Amino acid sequence: MRFVTLFLVLAIAGVGLHPAEAAEKPNVLFITVDDMNRDSVGVYGCPIPEITPHIDKLASQGLRFEQAHVSIAICMPTRAVWMTGRYPHRSGALGFDRINKGVPTLLETLHDAGYFTGIMAKVPHVVPSRGEAWDVVVPAKDLGTGRNPEQYYEQTKSFLANVAKSDKPFFLMANSQDPHRPFAHSQQEQGRLKGKRKNPNWYSKTTRTFDPAEVPLPGFLPDLPDIRQELAEYFASVHRADQIVGSIMKALDESGLADNTLVMFTSDHGMPLPFAKTNCWRHSTITPWIVRWPGVVKPDSIDREHLISGIDYTPTILDAVGLSPLPGVDGRSYLPLLKGESQENRNFVMTSINRTAGRNEYPMRSIITKDAGYIFNAWSDGKTVFRNESQSGLTMKAMKQAAKNNPEIAARVDLFLHRTPEELYHYDDDPDALHNLADDKEYQAELKKMRAILLKEMEETDDPVLPAFRKYLQTANQ
Repeated sequence: MRFVTLFLVLAIAGVGLHPAEAAEKPNVLFITVDDMNRDSVGVYGCPIPEITPHIDKLASQGLRFEQAHVSIAICMPTRAVWMTGRYPHRSGALGFDRINKGVPTLLETLHDAGYFTGIMAKVPHVVPSRGEAWDVVVPAKDLGTGRNPEQYYEQTKSFLANVAKSDKPFFLMANSQDPHRPFAHSQQEQGRLKGKRKNPNWYSKTTRTFDPAEVPLPGFLPDLPDIRQELAEYFASVHRADQIVGSIMKALDESGLADNTLVMFTSDHGMPLPFAKTNCWRHSTITPWIVRWPGVVKPDSIDREHLISGIDYTPTILDAVGLSPLPGVDGRSYLPLLKGESQENRNFVMTSINRTAGRNEYPMRSIITKDAGYIFNAWSDGKTVFRNESQSGLTMKAMKQAAKNNPEIAARVDLFLHRTPEELYHYDDDPDALHNLADDKEYQAELKKMRAILLKEMEETDDPVLPAFRKYLQTANQ
């Protein structure tokens, strides 16, 4: 039912294990990219030729999930979900917050079990209060602010050399900071580079640029010149992120450790443009999720049916390496799916938003099935205005300008900024969430069914938004 996200390799060893026993434990490599839409990846349907050749190669070597979601479409809390197996309201990491004391994490569990642990980039966003459990920490500044493929190769190579000396299995979380803003060649990037050009490691030149007229346009955005320009910059960053993935995998394959390494790849959420990141639409949370595990996962396989989520990552990794599950988790292992088996009760996921990086509260909850989705926007009162990082670039400015003369775009801008308490979509024929069916009489039975699923999930997890949802339902049923 729940999904985990970006490329990962997994390793675990028990405390005090004999070196021969430790060698039998699988390594774990977890590779993540920042703000990459699922459909920006070649194997997930991006029409740009060779946009992500290394990610595509990884998919050919393992299992590709088609129904994988992050639990929250914000970078720091989604990583807290990965590390705890808990929803944000159950770990304390609602937004850019640390995990509550006393909440166990995957990192500490693997480290205490004898794993050699490492992280590359996004260091402050991954269990920052548990830093002593990392054996190797490579900050983004030593990786071209998380954007230099060559440095990822060298740092991964160095980490794996240290693993060989340790006689331990390893857990490495390698995080690309592409395609997060500032996009390649953008004015935002040029502004960041001012005063730093003497440092050759600050960012990395991209090997490809794209014609704004030729980039694919998401269906949830209007076709405007500035939006196409921003997308061209975004896709240049997508391609550079793919090169980072290729560099990490090259170092692994050269190390001689690949055959005993579980690799997972995912993105932390959708693209940082309006109607994607920091929201609960399907395209906000659906993510590329690829798993390579030689001898276990069948190459070039696809799972189109089971829904997995970010809360399932920790349970799956611990199950795969033979360690006991953490207490208090909300997710469950999908190890059977990696072995080509089936699993019951994986027909929906719950996703959420709580607060943004600016610490503004925008509580949202969503139930997503394979074909449909329901969203409750507890903050929507007709007056509160939504603000998030995705509005900082060219796209929202272009939409607001066009809205002055285009009623259709004006309606989209108003929806984004003010929302409505309930949304219901049929994602099978409306993947871009353009037609809200919540007020349609024909879909009231389906609306009630989705409300009931969400209510049960919120009750079972002691969700702090539950009183607001109950109050809304009382009013709606009158």
